[in-house]
Amino acid sequence: MKSSSTSGASMTATFGRIEATLGMNVTDYFDEGKNWSIKLHEKNGKTIIMPVQHKLEEYLDAYIFAAGGAEEFPFELGKSGRPTKRQPLFRCSRGRSGVLNGNRMSRQDAWRMIKRRAKQAGISDRIGNHSFRGTGITNYLENGGSLTEAQRMAGHSDPRTTRLYDRRDQKITRGEVEKITILG
Repeated sequence: MKSSSTSGASMTATFGRIEATLGMNVTDYFDEGKNWSIKLHEKNGKTIIMPVQHKLEEYLDAYIFAAGGAEEFPFELGKSGRPTKRQPLFRCSRGRSGVLNGNRMSRQDAWRMIKRRAKQAGISDRIGNHSFRGTGITNYLENGGSLTEAQRMAGHSDPRTTRLYDRRDQKITRGEVEKITILG
């Protein structure tokens, strides 16, 4: 599991900004009994703790396993025997080797990987790091989520900001097209 896939899934499932997602340290993915949670440090000093959606947990577990497993990476222990707080969860690799180093992945690294992956998948639409936030919010609302909860989960202080990410009205449905009368 690549860092870009997992960080993209994290942004989608948590509505997290790229800076908050890539800024997560290993201790920001933590066990709360039977469930895992993520702590995002968003802009304006907001901290959002979200339960980890089951598919995202699979991705994160696969990412950690591929990186060497929970015993070694990313949960390094400090001299006190406790997990270190400043170790980045999402790390970059040396070139395209897939071997992770100890450096935090940058926004630009993530953007380049997303562009490369989109091209490989045949996606020609404009896509970037922030696309995942809008996709997550729209998907949540399409599946019956409330705008109020989406606003709270995204850390928006105003519901109008959350509505900017709602792309449900951008889809043209067959029902709407059938309302067109063609003369002739």
